[in-house]
Amino acid sequence: MGSPLKILLLGCNGQVGWQLQRSLCVLGDVVSLGSAPQVNAAGLCGDLSNLNALERTVRMLAPDIIVNAAAYTAVDRAETEPELAHTINALAPGLLAAEAQRLGAWLVHYSTDYVFDGSGSSAWREPDVCAPLSTYGRTKLAGESAVRDACEKHLIFRTSWVYSARGTNFAKTMLRLAAERETLTVIDDQVGAPTSAELLADVTAHALRTAMTRPDLAGTYHCVAAGETSWRAYAQYLFAQAGAMGAPLRCSAEQVLATYTANYPTAAQRPLNSRLSTEKLQLAFSLHLPHWQIGIRRMLQEILGASSA
Repeated sequence: MGSPLKILLLGCNGQVGWQLQRSLCVLGDVVSLGSAPQVNAAGLCGDLSNLNALERTVRMLAPDIIVNAAAYTAVDRAETEPELAHTINALAPGLLAAEAQRLGAWLVHYSTDYVFDGSGSSAWREPDVCAPLSTYGRTKLAGESAVRDACEKHLIFRTSWVYSARGTNFAKTMLRLAAERETLTVIDDQVGAPTSAELLADVTAHALRTAMTRPDLAGTYHCVAAGETSWRAYAQYLFAQAGAMGAPLRCSAEQVLATYTANYPTAAQRPLNSRLSTEKLQLAFSLHLPHWQIGIRRMLQEILGASSA
């Protein structure tokens, strides 16, 4: 038998990166790096804002697979830090793609529903025209293009509304607020699919295993849970399930009030329609993606330490 594959995982402390440490280990030996700016004892650095250190790290490791789960994700702050967002979301992926191409390695990169303008009500498909509304969306689109242009063996997964039991996300923020307040007002005209980091990590490992023997499967795919919901309906489902599991919430599902994007101005404009079609992904990799509500129940069981009713 040959040596195990060497996998470089960047962004290992994020929601998706944390789960990837588990899912990728079945494929080979994983070197996991967070985004700390310091060079570690092995001389490695996973800070995507430090392009020189990033290049040195890839060249030292010479991995067979690079999985980039790191990104600049502060959507509103990106409007005032466009250069930093561009470095992390566009220049760094381009560098990783060039290095992967030089090594003959696979590169996995994650993107977002924010590359679309959110118009209409149909699920976006991979070939649809991109027209991002924000700096964050534009930098993520530039990163996609850089990966496609520089690396033949790439998998780009666009996703939306990511959550997990670990880290900061909408679900955990809502649960905290529901324990403090009797009513909450939540956006009701943005629609998408809450997608667990666990699902993304598992799909990534499965897709990589398949693509390594089928290089024709390289490309861009949409990866989200099945179904759709608004942020308000998401919160209502979350509270109903958490309440049934015994969480001490002051705000019930019935006390979640509706508001609309126009009433809630933010520095960065959000897409109203974040629906993503996963037909291409499911056909290419023989997958069935679970409904978003299943993932929410799993997360609540982990957070609350309770079994579902």
